[in-house]
Amino acid sequence: MNAIASELEKYIQNTLGEVPEITAWKDAEKLALFLRDRYGFFEGKVLDKPCLFMADNGDHEDPPSTIRKHLDQVHTKWNGPVIYVRERIAAYNRKRLVEQKIPFIVPGNQMYLPMLAIDLREHFRKPRPDARGLRPSSQAVLIYALLHDAEDMGPTALAAKLGYSAMAMTQALNELEAAELVVTTSTGRGSVRNLRFNSPRQAVWEKAEPLLKTPVKNRHTVLLQPERNHPGPQSGLSALSRYSMLAAPRTVTIAVSREDWKLLRERDAVNNAMGDEPGALALEVWGYAPTLFAVEGWVDRLSLYLSLRETDDERVQAALEQMMKEVAW
Repeated sequence: MNAIASELEKYIQNTLGEVPEITAWKDAEKLALFLRDRYGFFEGKVLDKPCLFMADNGDHEDPPSTIRKHLDQVHTKWNGPVIYVRERIAAYNRKRLVEQKIPFIVPGNQMYLPMLAIDLREHFRKPRPDARGLRPSSQAVLIYALLHDAEDMGPTALAAKLGYSAMAMTQALNELEAAELVVTTSTGRGSVRNLRFNSPRQAVWEKAEPLLKTPVKNRHTVLLQPERNHPGPQSGLSALSRYSMLAAPRTVTIAVSREDWKLLRERDAVNNAMGDEPGALALEVWGYAPTLFAVEGWVDRLSLYLSLRETDDERVQAALEQMMKEVAW
């Protein structure tokens, strides 16, 4: 018996107070090969009724319409109830499974068996992102997806675009999906899951905003070595003056990544300066590379908004509101 079958047996026993005595289904060999590759099949009893459990071993989550087709094929070899089992089912798919009255069990979390009048949802526990907000890598993925045509991109493609590892991008997709900001789909059997939005982009942004943090980790006032170009795009009030009617500040603000800030210091390319010193720059160190989303030397509007939204100045708040109204969702 595989791990999910063992968890299934424990869950049914703890929830319904009976031992289902789950065993491997011997007639599984009569099913099509692709079904046997994708699922483990186990028989047992729920409230004394013989049932067949179809445990999903796939890496990606199929839509309910596909699961229904698989159930129908299994029903040709089994006369009783067939129950779909998976370790984790996304919230939007759980809702669709219930709407289509497809029986399913998420061991330890949820049991929906309409043919037995069982609908236990109070035990469901969905993973949530850290209460402190999304990690910088997850925030970078979300902003990239909101600003660019990033749908249908998986961890490997995102890693190539954003400069993270594929593992980091997989973790980012996990966190974004747990927060129900994105969904992941697959283009075919065995393929890597890809990012998708299930709501308009502006709605996703509004839902995500409480979880998003300012990208600015530190601020410094510096002088660059003579004849050295700005090491990053303009940000802060400099960028806001570009995107709104706000007057440009006297001191230019630029943004760099942590890695670029480290290189600047190692190469002695910057010196500390006073705020009113001629030629001084306000330099922001960001948690993700500001160049990822910068356009023509200016940081993107979404990251800029996050970096300034806590500012008390009413002029800045009015300029931010004006800027966000012009975002092309």
